[in-house]
Parts: sequence; C-alpha cells; structure tokens
Amino acid sequence: MKPFIQKLTLNENTSFVAKTFKTPNFEVGWHQHIEYELILFTQGSGLSFVGNHVGEFETGDIYFLGSNLPHTFQKRDPELITSAMVVQFREDFWGTEILNIPESRYIKKLLLTSLSGLKITGDSRQLLFPLISNLETAIGFQRILILGQCLEIIATSKEYVEISTLDVKQMNNKDKECIDRIFQFTIDSFKESISLSQVADIASMSIPAFCNYFKKSTKKTYINFLNEIRIGYACTSLVETKKTVLDICFDSGYNTMANFHKQFLKIKKTTPLQYRLWYFRHINN
Repeated sequence: MKPFIQKLTLNENTSFVAKTFKTPNFEVGWHQHIEYELILFTQGSGLSFVGNHVGEFETGDIYFLGSNLPHTFQKRDPELITSAMVVQFREDFWGTEILNIPESRYIKKLLLTSLSGLKITGDSRQLLFPLISNLETAIGFQRILILGQCLEIIATSKEYVEISTLDVKQMNNKDKECIDRIFQFTIDSFKESISLSQVADIASMSIPAFCNYFKKSTKKTYINFLNEIRIGYACTSLVETKKTVLDICFDSGYNTMANFHKQFLKIKKTTPLQYRLWYFRHINN
C-alpha cells in the first residue's frame, strides 16, 4: 500500500488552501501531495512521520514540508482532540515566473530545502504563529502577502531543522511502494510485537535482503526505525499523561524495562524519568 494522494479542494476565490482541521478531520494516514505544506499545530500532541524521520509534535509546533514528501502526524491517544492550521500551495500558485526573478532567489532555495522536511525553531515560531492563524480568515490579495511573509521569515531566519534524509525522488515506484507499505505497517503496529520475518514478508524478501534493502533506502536499520517510533510515543506519554514509566514501557511495545531504558537512553540521551522531569521544569520556566 503506497501513501494515498491527498487533494484539498479550492474554491473559485482562492489559489491555495488555508484551513483548520480538527479531530476527527485531523486524522490522515501516510500520504503525500504535490502541494507544499505549512502546518501549525494548535491543539494536541503526538508522533510526526516525515520521510524517514520519526519525532514528536506538540501544540505550537510548525513544519514546512516539500512537494510529494510522504508524511503523517498521529495523535498520541485515540481520545485526544488534535487540530492544526494547514496551508497547502503549489509552486506555481502565484504564476510561473515569480520564482525566477532575482528577488525570489532565496524563496526558490527554501522550496528546494523543504524537500527534506523542516521543523521551525527559535523566535520564528512566535513570528509565524499569528500570520499562519490569520491566513484562514484573510481575503483577497492579503492572503498572498501573508503567505509570502511566512516564507520570507522561514527563508531569511533559517531557524529550522531539516528532519528527513529520505530522497524520495531517487526511488523508483516499486521501491517507493515497498517502503511506504513497510512504514504504514510499522506506524499501525508498533505497540505490538514485530519481528523481522514479518516485515521481510511484507517486502517479499528474505530477512538479510530486507535488512540491506531497508538500510540502503532509508539510511537507518529497521530496528532503529521501530525503536524511534516506540520511544517517540513514550515521550509523548511521559509528558501528556500521568502513567507510570512501567505502564508506558509496555504501552510503547517493549516487553522489558531493561530494553526500554536502554533504547530510551540511546535515542534521547537521558532516562524516561529524567525526560519527564526535564520537560516539566522546562515548561514552567
């Protein structure tokens, strides 16, 4: 199963989409679209999957994703209300020549960089929050000016982290569909016991062939990818719930506390309890 192609419709008075999506309309599986996407999370938290990146999102986070970069944002808990302001636009929504003029050079470079998926950091988040929020109600040419201002802030401040190293353009369709199938299975099943033989069967390969194929395609081993998802889920549970570390260990797909602590320390460079304490000290300062 490859990621489905998402298409958000435009009305006759708009050239790009700017709309808030809230549970249950927030829930979208592994997907891609030709449009670039600027997304501001206004409520909720969970896991972010962008290309071969696995991380966590929370309220106030902003991402800028390039054209056809596969992604999904999964809320931490099925009962959690989550919402995001989503802006989608095509490269040529403002015409075919504007990106070729000298004044647009840095915007054109930003669009190219966004193919790696960008998570906005620093003071730019505070600058972008009201602008992105206002796009939903702005009308006429004001919409173009606000979106242009958003892109200028991101391009000139360079306050972002490139989060994915997956070069989807270099994959042929067969390889891409195989990786997408594995990604979706893992996203859906990470809380359960998963063996290499299971995912190798999904890829129709032997275990050694699958392991080599996955690492070559994603620049990480499958076991590392699975652990990133499980530890990312554990992080959101640590800061969003009052569950014990032991309960979170088992909820995240681990069978022993020893392995959970080992993987958490490897990925986050701290222990689960220290992570929880650090987070609450951080948000209270």
